[in-house]
Amino acid sequence: MHENPPVRRRGRSRREQRRRRRARRRRITWTVTSVVILVSGATTYAITRSDPGNPSALDRAKAPSPATVSARAKAGEAPADASKPPPSPTPSQKSFDLGPALAPVTALFGDNRMSVAMLDVESGAMATYGHDAFDTASVVKVDILATLLLQAQDQGRRLSTEERAQSAAMIQKSDNDSTSALWTRIGSASGLDAANERLGLLQTRGGHGTVWGITQTTAEDQIRLLQSVFGDESPLSEASRTYIQDLMRHVVGSQTWGVSAAADSGTTALKNGWLKRTQTKKWDVNSIGRIEHEGHVYLMAVLLNGCSTQEVGIGIVEQAARASATAFSRKLGEASAN
Repeated sequence: MHENPPVRRRGRSRREQRRRRRARRRRITWTVTSVVILVSGATTYAITRSDPGNPSALDRAKAPSPATVSARAKAGEAPADASKPPPSPTPSQKSFDLGPALAPVTALFGDNRMSVAMLDVESGAMATYGHDAFDTASVVKVDILATLLLQAQDQGRRLSTEERAQSAAMIQKSDNDSTSALWTRIGSASGLDAANERLGLLQTRGGHGTVWGITQTTAEDQIRLLQSVFGDESPLSEASRTYIQDLMRHVVGSQTWGVSAAADSGTTALKNGWLKRTQTKKWDVNSIGRIEHEGHVYLMAVLLNGCSTQEVGIGIVEQAARASATAFSRKLGEASAN
């Protein structure tokens, strides 16, 4: 039979063209599937793609930055795929406004700035005044100890004799030399920030270099820290929490001022901070802790700056603590009656 080459060549050409078009579509088509898996509070991202080429923007967005990896390494944080306890819970309900109750106090202090936060442990209700960031001064020492203990847990070890002596001096006597030694040991600001990510602190940033006292925080973040110390749901082990609590309950007598002014029963656990700024000559005066007032157990933080003297600052902090606790207890009582 006679063969007609031109017809077959045209047929083969069309089929070849279709095959090549399909091949080109396969080469340029790739899919990205992003899977988010929550593992004990840690977020793991799985990226699958048929294209073996360079990482896409999505891949790069999900990968931790070198700075983040470095900070976690310095803090001794467990690997991302290791099981970790969830961060401290944050109350989701609307907080009670302490502004009216604090009006007589705030009317007295001129250029000072203040923020107050309280948590009723039983109900989880919050009360707040102000949301600015403040220098921590020495209240950061609780955060430093929490970071040290968290790192020791990750390393599967107990604190050394030297670390325990420095920790006790840091919390009970507010010793600065011990604090500086432990600040360096935890990896300074990067170590503190990495630990705070796990502790659930959202608005706290470690001070630059060796100046731990100018770590920035908010009153609400200090409540989150206290939740990690005094609450059951915490990355800190029970032994670590008990250790911090015991030190905070046994600060030296000259440092028992502050939120303790609002306590009317039980044992107060607290840590205070005070710092005179070099340029302004004004004082930062802060107090955080656990108190009992009118049958309620509260976690409380009062942060204040711009004071003319430390003594003036202490007086304002204590007035604010008493006024806040009284108003909040009244509000909770009214809620219970209804």
